[in-house]
Amino acid sequence: MSDQQTVTDQPSAPDGGNSAGEPNSGTRTRVFTVIAGVLVVALVAGVGWLGWGYLQDRATEQARVDSVAAASAQAEAMLSYNYNEVDQQLAAASDGLTGDFRSEYETLVEQTIAPGAKEKKITVQATVQAGSVVSATPDDAVVLLFVNQVTTSEEMPDAATTGSRVRMEMHKDGDRWLTGRLSPV
Repeated sequence: MSDQQTVTDQPSAPDGGNSAGEPNSGTRTRVFTVIAGVLVVALVAGVGWLGWGYLQDRATEQARVDSVAAASAQAEAMLSYNYNEVDQQLAAASDGLTGDFRSEYETLVEQTIAPGAKEKKITVQATVQAGSVVSATPDDAVVLLFVNQVTTSEEMPDAATTGSRVRMEMHKDGDRWLTGRLSPV
């Protein structure tokens, strides 16, 4: 028997492939389908992750805008009063504060600010000149405000203007931004 005859007499693989283990076209199709499926799942997961990041960035940017506006309004309400209406004005301002800070503020108003304002007939008008966000997430922000206060009293009827900086910690509660802390800087 010749060498040529031995090679040609070997049976071919039953699936149409050769006996060396090369996959046939059906196996290749299945492999490509699995790879395509994995790529589609990875693509969908990547797009979802990028979409979530985009939404978080938009929410944080909106928080930056909204928290500065809320902090400015709240600072003016907390720091402005007229001795004739100090109790009502500062009680209304406490509505924009969080639990613990609200209690501290109300105690300060009742024990110090209101009695002193009534006794010395003090009027204070606070205006926020500028504000900026120090840090923000969609539900929390730290805001720095530059505040001018114009003060008059029975003893000093000529207005005295003072400038100050305050740091306000803001927390989102539903659709409202509440002040969790006001600290002079």
